[in-house]
Amino acid sequence: MSEIITTEGVPLKVSLKRAERINKIRALVLVLPLTLFIIITFVIPIIAMLTRSIDDKQINTVLPKTFEIYKQWDRKQLPSEEMYATIFNEIMTADKRAIGKASTRMNYSKSGWKSLIKKSKRKFKKIKEGPYKEKMIAIDKKWGKIEYWKAIGEMVDPYTFGYFLNAVDLKYDSNKKIVQQPEKRRIYNYTWYKTLKISVLVTLFCLILGYPISYLLATLPLKYSNLLMIFVLLPFWTSLLVRTVSWIIILMRKGVFNSILVWAGIIADENRMQLIYNETGTLIAMTQILLPFMVLPLYSVMKTIPPSYMRAALNLGAHPMHAFYRIYMPQTVPGISAGGLLVFVLAIGYFITPELVGGADGQLIGHWIAYHLKSTLNWGLCAALGTILLVVMLTLYWAYNKIVGIENIKLG
Repeated sequence: MSEIITTEGVPLKVSLKRAERINKIRALVLVLPLTLFIIITFVIPIIAMLTRSIDDKQINTVLPKTFEIYKQWDRKQLPSEEMYATIFNEIMTADKRAIGKASTRMNYSKSGWKSLIKKSKRKFKKIKEGPYKEKMIAIDKKWGKIEYWKAIGEMVDPYTFGYFLNAVDLKYDSNKKIVQQPEKRRIYNYTWYKTLKISVLVTLFCLILGYPISYLLATLPLKYSNLLMIFVLLPFWTSLLVRTVSWIIILMRKGVFNSILVWAGIIADENRMQLIYNETGTLIAMTQILLPFMVLPLYSVMKTIPPSYMRAALNLGAHPMHAFYRIYMPQTVPGISAGGLLVFVLAIGYFITPELVGGADGQLIGHWIAYHLKSTLNWGLCAALGTILLVVMLTLYWAYNKIVGIENIKLG
């Protein structure tokens, strides 16, 4: 059979391949801007976060010779004159900005290193020659305390899992063995537990409150459901900060809610409830703020369920509650899945509302990420906390997919 030729004199097979190649290039050009946007704003920051969470080179590059000698130290008594001389010379020759970053990193392992380096660099100018050990100890007694030297052992390697250990209340000792943090510094495990607990409770409360609202939205006549929908969407038209401050005014001891209870004679004036700056305030405020994210997916799924299903079940003699449980509710599972996952993801990483209404008792893990990012500048620990949060979310997502199936999530 002779080959089919197009009007342009090109074989049809070649012409089709050329057209297919042009379509692929055109599709690639259309997708490329979005791909670059995702890579720049999402992929690269995550990779940078993962890298920073294990990167410990900022001190190794400043005190490399000191670290080499440190590896030979027995850690039973103060270091030799050689180590004192080495760290003296490296501090004096180091760039001011580099030694500042290094001393900040050293301060994470042992509080006091930053002030010691800053003071010593200024006073080392008076030391013209060795021996250095006695002269350095005379400048500051911390140079003669072995615990400060042992703290350097946590920073010997250029890459470390120390930040991750710190994020779960563990640390390396001077021999690179994993030990628990001192009791007064064990704060993260409890915060992780509290973050997960509050996220689950907020998701549960949003489901309990949002399910009947969504049902009314889907079943009421249009003029009533539209009015109710306006009330559901109204929070989106109000600043998050305004809503959070409003809850502070409502829930404070001298606030609206307690005053109404006192006015109604339900509680005495001296028995006003503490509903703010604690875990209770965090739960109430977060539930109200995240409720629309549960209602909208549920409503969009319920709206697609034909009312005839329930009528048929009732006509066949089923009890209304039994018909609801066996017929209606299973069809809303995709909406429950979508709303629950959406609310939980938002709740576990929430920051502004817990920070303003939670006080010391209601703060979530986002508080510590922000604290170290702005106050201590411990970006390695920030990155480790963020990475753990990401891993927890991916693990829960994987477990959810295995149990329920991610394909069952629908938005209507």
